[in-house]
Amino acid sequence: PLPTQGSLLYLDTLRAAFPQALVPRGTALLSWAPGRPRAPAGWPLPTLYCTPSEAGALPSRAAALRVQLLFALRARALRVLEAGLAAELHDALAALHTGWPGLAQDLALGRLSPQPGLPEDVRGRLQALLAPDTVRAAELQAECARGFEGIVQRLWPQLEVLVVGTAHGAEKLYCDALHQADCKGLPFYCPFYQAAGALLGVNLWPEEPVPRFLLCPDWAFCEFLPCPAKEEPRTVLLGELWEGREYELVLTARPGEYRCRAGEVLRVSGFHKQCPVVEYVRRESQALNVRGESITEERFCRSLCRAVGMWPGARLVDYICVESALLGASSGASAPHYEVFVELRGLRDLSEGQRYKLDQCLQEDFPIYKSFRFKGSIGPLRLHLVGAGAFARLREALGSPLPMPRVLREERLLQLIQSTVIS
Repeated sequence: PLPTQGSLLYLDTLRAAFPQALVPRGTALLSWAPGRPRAPAGWPLPTLYCTPSEAGALPSRAAALRVQLLFALRARALRVLEAGLAAELHDALAALHTGWPGLAQDLALGRLSPQPGLPEDVRGRLQALLAPDTVRAAELQAECARGFEGIVQRLWPQLEVLVVGTAHGAEKLYCDALHQADCKGLPFYCPFYQAAGALLGVNLWPEEPVPRFLLCPDWAFCEFLPCPAKEEPRTVLLGELWEGREYELVLTARPGEYRCRAGEVLRVSGFHKQCPVVEYVRRESQALNVRGESITEERFCRSLCRAVGMWPGARLVDYICVESALLGASSGASAPHYEVFVELRGLRDLSEGQRYKLDQCLQEDFPIYKSFRFKGSIGPLRLHLVGAGAFARLREALGSPLPMPRVLREERLLQLIQSTVIS
């Protein structure tokens, strides 16, 4: 749970930047917490949220997001739309794209249609909270029939801000995609910085495009390893940080817990009074390493985005890169290489020349990768386009509300990829 101080700082910051954000029933939640209701903002605030807490605890992620979306659509005067992850907001709106006729019918009749992953007893309790609303149903039909660009602000004209739990790493792809299309014209606010299940900082600057977090000294015990690491690294404490430098986080979340390297790198962007303010940079523990080249997730994503920019009309939705050495027979007989799975909008196929652009970008961005490719010790990258919704199915199969890693080595995740994304 979030420290009470963190919840109060968040709510005060939200109110100061968006004065109407805390009106009763003015916030809708799109977040999946299987098996346990999530306490929004760190504690139960029943007067703030129009979303029943039971809706987010359903066994199915897809069912939870659809039910929460239905309750959000009932409230035309929403001020805040909150999601645990930007990917959850994206997937809920994708369900709106494909399922708006059924959602409009449910609104008009005041019912909750049966669906996989929604137990009948829970459906009965949630349906008792609904009432027929033919006016809102007609409004939903009219707006969706016009298309989906800017749909969020058209459906909720008083909406002030989109709050997401995580907006860095690959989650930023979803923020950018939503900002360009469905959520055009609305700011994103990422209020908290958390690592290893512990709250470490709060964002006091909701209107800035790049999240910055004030590290609070008594929420967890933090140490920092200067980057790049020296041969005999020595950790430093909060009071020893220097502005402009990067540090890897070492965390002891609570007294008596193990001290561990969280694997996340932060940059000190300044100080607020005497406390450091940091920006998330990258996750060191997620790296491609078939020959010791050590390409981090953040740097791989940058190269991939550059390649996508060379494919006319393409927009990147999501991706996963897998080291072929762990894929077994599915990777074919060749030198170790990368298997990359991408979901795109605006482009249905790629020529061989276009597919090679990603390998070319990696060679240009990483000389060590180019050297291994020239020697033949790393084989050509293989790029696979997957269908719309493939990554949403993968998140459902993972069964976790946490952000999904985009460079993978774990065998269990590879099996899920083969059964969901590849199929």
